[in-house]
Amino acid sequence: MNKTAIKSFAIWARNKLIADISYRAGLMGITPNGIHPALPQSTGQTKFYDIGTAEPYAISGEAIRQREHLAELIRRKEKDFDYKTAYKYIIEEVAYTWFNRLIAVRFMEVNDYLPSHIRVLSSDQGKIEPDLVTTPFDADLDFSRDEQQAIIDLKNENKLDEVFRLLFIKQSNALNEILPALFEKTNDYTELLLNLSVVDQDGVVYHLVHDIPEEDFDIERGGQVEIIGWLYQYYNTEPKDETFALLKKNVKITKERIPSATQLFTPDWIV
Repeated sequence: MNKTAIKSFAIWARNKLIADISYRAGLMGITPNGIHPALPQSTGQTKFYDIGTAEPYAISGEAIRQREHLAELIRRKEKDFDYKTAYKYIIEEVAYTWFNRLIAVRFMEVNDYLPSHIRVLSSDQGKIEPDLVTTPFDADLDFSRDEQQAIIDLKNENKLDEVFRLLFIKQSNALNEILPALFEKTNDYTELLLNLSVVDQDGVVYHLVHDIPEEDFDIERGGQVEIIGWLYQYYNTEPKDETFALLKKNVKITKERIPSATQLFTPDWIV
């Protein structure tokens, strides 16, 4: 098992996910500096946000409600801390949620544990486009008519990332039925902030598939079941270091920081 590659990926992926999710939130006026209102030309059906370009960013439909839920959650958290801390906590929580799901799905697809036996993040043929994106309706997922049409339209427009995000959310929620502790039902704002790409070769999905050898996930190789534990521990490397630095300075740490410093992985041979 290449632990150097695993550690490098986990630390990098955490920062990449946080950056991508923060960018997505910023498009809707939710930034590290505050929550900005929609532009005056907004309506009940469509909200516009200033992103510093000629054309504002627009959201509509369910996304409006999801965005308001996110904003309200940060405001509630702000009452216990301050805005910057509340914003950081929620963004990091969302990043960790999607990291967990990515790692679990990767482990399951390599070992052929997915109910559909169709790869979600990669392809048996070595394509960048995951097999689930290529043949979404073979996966036995419960699509509504609107979702089916949306997938067809997005594929016809070659919007593969949009198709992937829709399918990844659908697959994650479907896995809740068989693994409820691991795949808890995602909050609406968590889905709203999903900002993964399968096309971008500097994206988390591409690096997960290509930076960590597939055999490191393959339980037939022996000991590879530990990889999830190592990824979890390495993901928390920077938060753990920050927490211990604060302790050395006798700074009181918040309860949110405790897991990163205390929940360490124990290899099978020690158990």
